[in-house]
Amino acid sequence: MEHWSQYKDELIATAKALVTPGKGILAGDESTGTIGKRFASIQVENNEENRRSYRELLFTAPNFGHYISGVITFEETLYHKTSQGKPFVDVMKEAGVIPGIKVDKGVTPIPGTKDETSTQGLDSLLSRCQKYYETGARFAKWRAVIKISIADGCPSDVAIKENAWGLARYAAICQQAGLVPIVETRKFLWMEITLLKTLTSDREVLYEVYYALDQQHVLLEGTLLKPNMVLPGTDCKDKASPKKIAECTVRTLQRTVPAAVPGIVFLSGGQSEEEASVNLNAMNQVEMVKPWKLSFSYGRALQSSCLKAWQGKAENVRAAQEAFLARAKANGEATLGKYAGGTGNNESLFVKDYKY
Repeated sequence: MEHWSQYKDELIATAKALVTPGKGILAGDESTGTIGKRFASIQVENNEENRRSYRELLFTAPNFGHYISGVITFEETLYHKTSQGKPFVDVMKEAGVIPGIKVDKGVTPIPGTKDETSTQGLDSLLSRCQKYYETGARFAKWRAVIKISIADGCPSDVAIKENAWGLARYAAICQQAGLVPIVETRKFLWMEITLLKTLTSDREVLYEVYYALDQQHVLLEGTLLKPNMVLPGTDCKDKASPKKIAECTVRTLQRTVPAAVPGIVFLSGGQSEEEASVNLNAMNQVEMVKPWKLSFSYGRALQSSCLKAWQGKAENVRAAQEAFLARAKANGEATLGKYAGGTGNNESLFVKDYKY
């Protein structure tokens, strides 16, 4: 009997629901430290009440379930309640939104490599996932960070294999507990990296990831992939058009991701709000074979304007919600190839020398 047998139908149904056309995932799983950086940019103190209030603002935005299929939460958030005492999990479910949970425990250096990392958190993962399922979560996220650098010869075979194995083990454990695993391969680009180097590295990583998933008998129909788009580094002289990015990204996925996977939910990866929407839209417009749904799992590209509008003030909640819903709607349209463009902020969200 496969480890996922008792949850097979539910896993498949949940994965399909998360990539419902016109909808995508809100990555609201910022750790306490990461949300602190976001709050610092608007001079808001990083305390539990402010974190709770901000997440309440997002989850109670009117009709946010029209454009959002699921929310990835940080563990603290999964157990929070609104100011009226209603659990966030119930708020999401009433909006038709599926609660999810980040389950990795951050990255650690791989000895003998040039600052490459593997992801921690497999110890006790099954018991944690079982607890999250009981609380109401139905999917999970685990991030593997892949360094791409020509100068350092990265990614190394060691790092690729280590991260692929960890992602596959995580995915198998999640399915054993009834959670749909989002398999996230997050690239950390050196700024001069070309589009061709990114494309080549992506193929190497995804080949190894799907080999490992198969080896560990993961039910692909009950998973989602969360990759970066194929982009050049921010300092690369050869810029790429949305159409070129779309073609390179889809071609890479065609050659590496099995058709059994129901959907691919991209991370924004430091793109501006507008770039993230325009490039996703281009992928859904390009005339290429796409056996999976192409959607989004954005954090900053859904929340940047929202945070600026909020400023930590109760009187700004409605304006902040409108900013959030505007980006959610734009990206929902992009999943259909119907985003007209021009509604998002073009300010880059890239952070130089970001540490995971």
